[in-house]
This record gives sequence, structure tokens and C-alpha cells, in this order.
Amino acid sequence: MGKKGKREKKGKGAEKTAAKMERKVSRRAKKEEEDLEALIAEFQSLDAKKTQVIETSCPPPSPRLNGSLSAHPEKDELILFGGEYFNGQKTYLYNELYVYNIRKNSWSKVEIPNPPPRRCAHQAAVVPTAGRQLWVFGGEFASPNGEQFYHYKDLWVLHLATKTWEQIKASGGPSGRSGHRMVACKRQLIIFGGFHESARDYIYYNDVYAFNLDSFTWSKLAPSGIGPAPRSGCQMAATPEGSVIIYGGYSKQRIKKDVDKGTLHTDMFLLKAEGAGKEEDKWVWSRLNPSGVKPTPRSGFSVATGPNNRSLLFGGVHDEEEEETIEGDFFNDIYFYDIGKNRWFPGQLKGPKSEKKKRRRGRQAEADVAGDEVEKQRPQGPVEIVKEVVAEDGTVMTIKQVISGPAAEKERSESEEEEEDGALGQQVEPCPRSNAMLAVKHGVLYVYGGMFEVGDRQFTLSDLYSIDLHKMEEWKVLVEMDPKAQEWLEESESDDEDDDMEGAEGGEEEESSEEESEDEGGEDQHPAVEPEEKHVDYLSRTEQYWIRLARSNMGPDAKEKNVVKVAHAMAKTFYEDSV
Repeated sequence: MGKKGKREKKGKGAEKTAAKMERKVSRRAKKEEEDLEALIAEFQSLDAKKTQVIETSCPPPSPRLNGSLSAHPEKDELILFGGEYFNGQKTYLYNELYVYNIRKNSWSKVEIPNPPPRRCAHQAAVVPTAGRQLWVFGGEFASPNGEQFYHYKDLWVLHLATKTWEQIKASGGPSGRSGHRMVACKRQLIIFGGFHESARDYIYYNDVYAFNLDSFTWSKLAPSGIGPAPRSGCQMAATPEGSVIIYGGYSKQRIKKDVDKGTLHTDMFLLKAEGAGKEEDKWVWSRLNPSGVKPTPRSGFSVATGPNNRSLLFGGVHDEEEEETIEGDFFNDIYFYDIGKNRWFPGQLKGPKSEKKKRRRGRQAEADVAGDEVEKQRPQGPVEIVKEVVAEDGTVMTIKQVISGPAAEKERSESEEEEEDGALGQQVEPCPRSNAMLAVKHGVLYVYGGMFEVGDRQFTLSDLYSIDLHKMEEWKVLVEMDPKAQEWLEESESDDEDDDMEGAEGGEEEESSEEESEDEGGEDQHPAVEPEEKHVDYLSRTEQYWIRLARSNMGPDAKEKNVVKVAHAMAKTFYEDSV
């Protein structure tokens, strides 16, 4: 048998195996999903009591991850929908709709009758035509204990002009899933991949579906060529020509009983429509081999479409999986993919220019007076730049960085300028995280929430940062991380059903439980030591966050002892400012 015949036979065998696994997962998941459907129906009955649109100003949303953040196609607004939060004991799911006003730097909560059920790990895509729409597909609902999952296969549209939700019921769509990706491409929504999980089994997908925005019909695409392996959480971007690009993602497979092996995908594919203008386009997969500097392997990264025909990814985590433990290395970097040039490159901060330019002009004038003598004395080889940071105990920590040539001169002058301003030489930036929510508006990237882990603890974030992608000068903090929102409860063996029910309902219940816990630990019980106890607890629970932040500023060669000292100094300063 020739190579082509072997490939075809192997492909058909893989399809049969995948179909068999899907039937197996479907059978086992059916009972779980029936249990959760009753819970979801009860929540929907509560939502059905809303009869009018109510929009109210509010504080920033509570911490969450795996929601969707979308830029309004016309207004200077960002739309946040759904997401999840886990506090160590309970999982909270949301279907709240928040709107962030970019100009006013303010949040409002929009309550709209008959919204989609609570969910996370869904996908949202904005369509600027037809009265401006936000389309939402799929995602998952989890039981309060996080052991049962319901995967949605429903399609919703939010009509932005009228502020109304509508469920679109059309047959032939994808099966229930989460972690998939969806983009608006021409007059279609294209959906790829994702996974479905039950308590004991799981399956990853690499199928492709298209939803026609004119006829409101689904079609399953059957591209020729060799496409991506099944995966979830990949990067998906639409090109101006109507093609789709897939990069990376994550999948796992069972290698023996109760032992799974994860795979971080780093390959890249193009899905191209051929025969444009015909009734049925023929789609073709092809492998892409981009140039440049590709992102390091990771999962849980967030994606957005940037200006100048570029897509981007932010953050993520690289898990070091051992037999019984998983240690995650989280990221806060940006990588750009230039679609036209088929090239990756890392996003690098240039630093603010205005004041530095003025000081440089002054220094340049002095240097010109010195003339050639200065040029002779200027070092041509690598130069060691030294910065100093005062630690918590008063120790002066020295941070050394070796930079070559003109970059060293630039770094040295910037270091001197920072000392003149009394700064510590630390750039503001989001802490490393995964599963954050991204949106781009007017060439500015906005990063909201996400999470990072320290040992067995998960820290869910509610901060908001922005950076101008045209200038790449500096991150701006729009909403700071609230230390008081960092709640973690040790795992409990017995939670009664009433508590589970309360926790599953989402934001309002969560806030009330936090208020109750604050009341219980109030001044009547510990009037003398409350501030000190809060301080120590805060430092101990977020220590690794500050260590990661300090390390990112000090560089990989810094000694661990020095990193810890600087981390404590940063944490102490932040805490004292926040209270």
C-alpha cells in the first residue's frame, strides 16, 4: 500500500476512535448534565423575573477568569460577560454583563431580561453590522464543588442597540464544549476545537463549524489537507482575505488508568477558503512555518486582534507536570504575529518619552561641548548597569544588568533619570497570569482579571491594565488589584447543600458571604491586633505574587535571597498605600 493509502487508512482509524470516545464521554456525561440542568433551570427562572433593562453605576467587577471582554464596535466601551471564580471550596459562575466606559474609567452593570445561563470558557465575537451585535457560543457550567460539568452548545446574540438578548435556535451546530475558539470572518462565525469533560472522561476536538449570519444556519466544514490535532485554548485569528489562522493550544490524553499527559501545542495552521463566490466554498488546511521569535510553549494564554494586521497573545502558564504535582510558571509577556509577513516577534516596552527627551537634550548639549573627548571615553563593549533598591529591613539591594553598545548608554541615562525622580526603576506591568480577558479598542490593549497559582492556592484577579500598542511605551493601571478580594478557603470535606446552592448562584451571593465573614472577624473580637493580623495574612498569602513581580524586574540572574527581600519591600509599600 502506498503512503497516501496508509495516511488515509490511519486518518479513518483516528476518526473512528474519536467517534467511539465521543459516544463514551457522551453516555457518562449525560447523567451529570441532567443533574446540572435542573440547577441551571432554577437559575434561569430567577433571571426570568427581570422584566426591564436596568443599568447602574457600580464598582469594578469581582475577581474572575475565563469570561469574555469585547470592544463595542462604535462606542468607547468594553463589554464583560460571564466568567468564573474559585475560592478553594466553591466554584462561582456568572452571567452578569458589565460595561467599562473607557473615557470615564468607570464601570456599570447592565441587567437585561432573559440572559444566557451562567457560564465560563465560552466565546464571544462582535459583529459591527446588523445593528451591532455580540454573539456568544458554548462554554461550561460547573457544580459548586467543581466536580460536575455541563457543556453548552447554545448560541446567543446580544443586540447592542436595543440591549436585548436573543437565543438563536438552529440545528446542525457543534456539540457542547468549552475552551473552543470563535471568530467573525466575513459574514460567518467560524468555530474550532474545544473540549468536553465529565467526571471520568474527556475528549478534545479539532472540528470546524461555520454559522452563516445571513441565513442563520450551521454547516460543518470538511477541509482537505492535514489540519491541527484536537486541542482547546488555541489562538484563532481571521485574516482580511477571509482565512483563519490557528496557533498553539492544549490537549491531554490518558496514558494509563488515572494518569493523563498534557501536550502544549506550538504548531501553526492556515484554514483557507477556495472557490470564493461559489455557493459552497472549499476549505483547505495548510501548515504555516512562521519566521521570527515564537512564543515559548504555554497554555491559558489570552488572545486579541491588534492594529496593523497583527494578532497578539498575552500571558499564560507553562506547567511542569510531575507524577503527583503540577508547578506552573506564569507569564505576563506579549507576542505579536504579523499576518501579512508570517512572522512572530515579542512586544517590548520602550518606556515613556516626554520627560526623558527633555533631559536627554540637556545632557546632549553638555556632551557636545565636550566634543570628541567624550566620544573617546565612551565604552564600546558591554556595560554593566547597576540599580539599587532598598529592601524592607533597610538593606540596599544591588541589581546588575549587562547591556552592550548604544543600548547601554540609553539604559544608563534612563537609570540616572529615574534616580533623579526618586523612582526605584520598576516599570508598572500586570503580574504574570493565565486565563485573563483581553480586548483592543483604538489600538489600545486592555487586560482584565485572570489568575495565578501558588502551590495549591489560586489567586483570582480583578485588576485592569492598558497599553497603547502603537507606542508600546508603558502599561497603565486603570483598576488596581484589591488585596481584600484575595480570599482562599481551605478545602472542606463536608459542605451542606444549602451552601453549595448559595455559592453557585454567582456574584451577589459571593459578595454577601464576604461581608458576613468581615463582620464575624470585626473589631469586637480583635480590636487591638486586627491591623497587624491583616498585614501578616496578606503578605503570607500573596508572597509568591510579589516574588514573581520582583524577579521580573530584577532579571533571571538575581539571587533568590535578594529577590525575596525586594518582594517584601514591594508588598509592604503596596499594602501601606492600599490601607
